[in-house]
Amino acid sequence: MAPWALLTPGVLVRTGHTVLTWGITLVLFLHDTGEPEPSRPRTHPIPPLRQWEEQGELLLPLTFLLLVLGSLLLYLTVSLMDPGYVNVLPQPQEEAKEEQTAMVPQAIPLRRCRYCMVLQPLRARHCRECRRCVRRYDHHCPWMENCVGERNHPLFVAYLALQLAVLLWALYLAWSGLRFFQPWGLWLRSSGLLFATFLLLSLFSLVASLLLASHLYLVASNTTTWEFISSHRIAYLRQRPGNPFDRGLTRNLAHFFCGWPSGSWETLWAEDEEEEGSSQVV
Repeated sequence: MAPWALLTPGVLVRTGHTVLTWGITLVLFLHDTGEPEPSRPRTHPIPPLRQWEEQGELLLPLTFLLLVLGSLLLYLTVSLMDPGYVNVLPQPQEEAKEEQTAMVPQAIPLRRCRYCMVLQPLRARHCRECRRCVRRYDHHCPWMENCVGERNHPLFVAYLALQLAVLLWALYLAWSGLRFFQPWGLWLRSSGLLFATFLLLSLFSLVASLLLASHLYLVASNTTTWEFISSHRIAYLRQRPGNPFDRGLTRNLAHFFCGWPSGSWETLWAEDEEEEGSSQVV
């Protein structure tokens, strides 16, 4: 096998994320902030990393470094783990589950994937990039080269929260190290790299904030990105006025993060069918 055959898109994306993360961290640690500006008091409540190091205050730099390492490990975990693939060759237990699925009131019959030829559970979708069907499919994340699905979606939300905290802290550190009251040439040599880092962190912070806010909203309503965007194309949502999987904020959060109450989406669908039928009878 040729060495370049190992350079798959996933390897390149994860390597790029790792290099960029540590590169930004090194800029924040090694950049010489110099003397504070005249307009800025010396007793700054949270000095930059370089000043922390010079003053021997290692707790905050170590905390920042551990958060960066934690976010990177969480990124790799979400990126490499099984997002909840539907097995192409079902095991005996899964065959029994398919028989139970067939007993669910089939207002919307489950269909077989035309690519995998497996019976798709409710909320599953085939990902063309991964070439597999994913349970509770949310989206395919190009920054991770992996799907976000039933198994890794909670960790994905946790990663976004931790990453946003790291980005906002790094954004403040970069801003606190910038000095604007200097000649242009001197400023460019002393702070050009840090200013570029600040702009990059601003962009990443904005993206992470929007992603975290949107996913928290989706989790609270027990829906997915795919269902939210394509509800008019999905059979089990098109014939319902509302979301049949929404069980209220508390139960939605408990089911998403803790797996409680347990049960298949087909069971929740059947319960919603019964509740809707009983309400119509009344």
